[in-house]
Amino acid sequence: MWNEIRKDRLNSIPRLYQTEHIALPDKTIHAHFFLGSCDWYICEYDGGDLFWGFACLNGDLMNAEWGLIPYSELKTIKVKGLYEVEHDEYWQVRPASEVNLICQAQGWVFDKQKSRMRQEG
Repeated sequence: MWNEIRKDRLNSIPRLYQTEHIALPDKTIHAHFFLGSCDWYICEYDGGDLFWGFACLNGDLMNAEWGLIPYSELKTIKVKGLYEVEHDEYWQVRPASEVNLICQAQGWVFDKQKSRMRQEG
């Protein structure tokens, strides 16, 4: 992994199941990892090796999903032996409803003017 997430940032992520009562659009995305057109958005962390969040691989919005993401696997992904997963150091913590890619994959309407999801109707 090119730049691992800092320990203090890891420790600020809620533990697994701590936010299960929160609706998906309102879940807080605490970290973002990426490689090419692959994105992993992190909501929860078990304190060891497992994240829970949203993954979209190769830009495939139809098969993007919420689930467990092993940190150890993110660290070992390499493309052509050169490119590795990066932690987005400039990520600003925000709700899932304010992440365009998640909104697109979930079929939520993203309000570009307000940079967040809006309800239709």
